Amino acid sequence: MFDPSLLVGQCICNDRRWPETFRVMGLKGAEMIVLGYNTPTENIYSPYEPAYLRVFHHMLSCQASAYQNACWVVATAKAGKEDGFGMFGCSVIVAPTGEVVAKSTSEEDEVIVHDCDLDLGTYLRQTVFNFAKHRRIEHYKLITERTGVEPEPSN
Repeated sequence: MFDPSLLVGQCICNDRRWPETFRVMGLKGAEMIVLGYNTPTENIYSPYEPAYLRVFHHMLSCQASAYQNACWVVATAKAGKEDGFGMFGCSVIVAPTGEVVAKSTSEEDEVIVHDCDLDLGTYLRQTVFNFAKHRRIEHYKLITERTGVEPEPSN
């Protein structure tokens, strides 16, 4: 049964590759983050990239983001073909522990479900990932001041 008080964040496709996407929603109290994407099986911009890396990076992003923000991540994929390109699918539900609890298994349309225990995320946000207690924002100033890489000598 859906809980209308559930705080849900939403992002799309490339957003999943940036940790700030999930952290901002985590700081706003998101208990679940839903992600929609359509990613081709082959990288047309990098023909030498092995296809398995596309799914690996997708899973890595979803699992790390769920764990580091103690929230559920529900990533829903477009599968099949688009403009002649295969979409890798790989819809996934990730627990706040970073564990995959449900995953599609093909590049075809599939439905995956899981009964998400919202109390698990609450517990983790009050202990290991208690942002108010453990984050030290005075050390993160550079993140909001710079967009590109500027090498600096060691101190």
